Amino acid sequence: MSGAAPGPGSGSSPAACRFAHYFVLCGIDADSGLEPDELAVLYQWLEADRHGKSQDAANTTSGENFDQSPLRRTFKSKVLAHYPENIEWNPFDQDAVNMLCMPKGLSFRTQTDNKDPQFHSFIITREDGSRTYGFVLTFYEEVTSKQICTAMQTLYQMHNAEHYSSVYASSSCSMDSLASSTDEGDTTSLLKLQRYNSYDISRDTLYVSKSICLITPLPFMQACKKFLIQLYKAVTSQQPPPLPLESYIHNILYEVPLPPPGRSLKFYGVYEPVICQRPGPNELPLSDYPLREAFELLGLENLVQVFTCVLLEMQILLYSQDYQRLMTVAEGITTLLFPFQWQHVYVPILPASLLHFLDAPVPYLMGLQSKEGTDRSKLELPQEANLCFVDIDNHFIELPEEFPQFPNKVDFIQELSEVLLQFGIPPEGSLHCSESATKLKNLVLKDLVNDKKNGNVSTHNISMYELLKGNETIARLQALAKRTGVTVEKMDLSASLSEKEKDLKLQCEEAELRDYQLNVQLREVFANRFTQMFADYEAFVIQTAQDMESWLTNREQMQNFDKASFLSDQPEPYLPFLSRFIETQMFATFIDNKIMSQWEEKDSLLRVFDSRIEKIRLYNVRAPTLRTSIYQKCSTLKEAAQSIEQRLMKMDHTAIHPHLLDMKIGQGKYEQGFFPKLQSDVLATGPTNNNRWVSRSATAQRRKDRLRQHSEHIGLDNDLREVCGPPSQDASIQEP
Repeated sequence: MSGAAPGPGSGSSPAACRFAHYFVLCGIDADSGLEPDELAVLYQWLEADRHGKSQDAANTTSGENFDQSPLRRTFKSKVLAHYPENIEWNPFDQDAVNMLCMPKGLSFRTQTDNKDPQFHSFIITREDGSRTYGFVLTFYEEVTSKQICTAMQTLYQMHNAEHYSSVYASSSCSMDSLASSTDEGDTTSLLKLQRYNSYDISRDTLYVSKSICLITPLPFMQACKKFLIQLYKAVTSQQPPPLPLESYIHNILYEVPLPPPGRSLKFYGVYEPVICQRPGPNELPLSDYPLREAFELLGLENLVQVFTCVLLEMQILLYSQDYQRLMTVAEGITTLLFPFQWQHVYVPILPASLLHFLDAPVPYLMGLQSKEGTDRSKLELPQEANLCFVDIDNHFIELPEEFPQFPNKVDFIQELSEVLLQFGIPPEGSLHCSESATKLKNLVLKDLVNDKKNGNVSTHNISMYELLKGNETIARLQALAKRTGVTVEKMDLSASLSEKEKDLKLQCEEAELRDYQLNVQLREVFANRFTQMFADYEAFVIQTAQDMESWLTNREQMQNFDKASFLSDQPEPYLPFLSRFIETQMFATFIDNKIMSQWEEKDSLLRVFDSRIEKIRLYNVRAPTLRTSIYQKCSTLKEAAQSIEQRLMKMDHTAIHPHLLDMKIGQGKYEQGFFPKLQSDVLATGPTNNNRWVSRSATAQRRKDRLRQHSEHIGLDNDLREVCGPPSQDASIQEP
């Protein structure tokens, strides 16, 4: 992990070489039974107190644990197991991991409810700025404990006696409370509501949520998601997996390394190989969250506006029913900040119990899960002039009152639109487009079809109706095609259908490749804007200190950047934005890192940015100090896409295959639909040193150790460390 010191750990590999640090299982503790979520109760009390109500009022109003039907209440989840027990360089934070794996606590369902598995991710940021990434798949298991089923039945009997009997006394109040988990204004009959929110132990099957999670030092979201989905399929399959699940978990914890910078890696899940790639030292840092989804959810115009709010360090609140949407938008926007980094409160998933954090009078970027059917007007937000509210699900944003536009915004949006359209993404977003409809749009884009350099093979005509015959969504797709003016009788396909066994696999890889290429091209456009705007920033950096220790001692009193001269050198249209941006913490940290680079190794983001500026100077005929507002488009799109393609089309490294472990016979027996109790002894420690990348990173790791010890020696306090900025997410391994 970036910024984290290595340790011996359970295996003998240093932290920098491990793909995953922990495997975690969260769910219900059958021994403890049903426990109300104390944090949710605390939140109700705080909300009541904030609105001047008594604690009793909190208990009698529409509180989550008191008035809702038992199936809709919040119950406490627990970390049931995690492997290994602990790692010195990344200590396991049980409370944080449990809260972020299951932010709503346990969820109960019956056989009549939707029980599709859900994926989401999270981030834990430490005091030193280093990050840990969590990737979670939540699914439902049948409750086999008679004690818990009986407890749920008893809760229903109490709930019915207390609430349904009062319906006739005050029908309007009771109907409001009973319909709290349905849309407001629903005139559903009382009988229907009883059926919707009921549980009968003799008639219904009870299910409860369970989460499996990988905790990793770098954000390899796609690879982790594929691995977890394969584990889930192994649990629900009619046939037991080829090997016990312990073999696959042990493999990813101890035998799968991080790919070195600029390399790709293949490792093995339960059924299929999983691939991931890592940018080289001179490329933009790793970002695995699909920007396609962020642009589809918000639309280009909205995303650029929210991006500008983030740059100016306002309060940004993301709002969605879906946890992963919150993460996708938050990570998508922050990754576009290169070479700058968000320096303030960053909580993409804010548990409901911590909602009062929104009152903090500081810049923040937080994500709040909305409840189904909750109207925006009911959400009580702090009345801040600089709050940017982003309703992801409804494609809607509320901007702060005073808001300078991003320089060259119209040309910038036009350039981004061209990139999106090449990949079949409508610039206005496609909030209501189904996945199948999006794929149909992608197929008919001639730019992609005819671009053989993009990995496509020769094309041929095919009847679209023949292709989709028998598909239940054909009517919906044809209607969409008709509305968008697409002809579906004859069309070119971007992949040959004549290939035999590799056909489906290639299509899947092709879609994945396009996502990676879209990611890097969009990021290149954003990075190019900053490279053009700050091409001459070095000329205005003030370096007065002779040594690092005296600079650190006096930096609060020093002026590090000649702001007045810088602004006087800029085109006038840029000034409203730039005059505010150069006052932000993220810009101050960027300049601090530049000054620090004369005494220690350059921050990785700064190194990449400076090399880009050097490249512009080599190719630019104008004098470096002359500024112009003429828009200059990005010229590195093709080169960046080709780097991605080369890594994903040819694997540099393949990890050891999962294999049988020395396990006790008879334990962990396969039972369809139930995640087995894993044998902890075989997952507690890794194998002896068999990692071929250990020695490769040892020299770089020793160098990082010396820098860390030097920082500690001069007594760099927490405040200064925060100002100096968090280390790069992608600094975990450097080639010697």
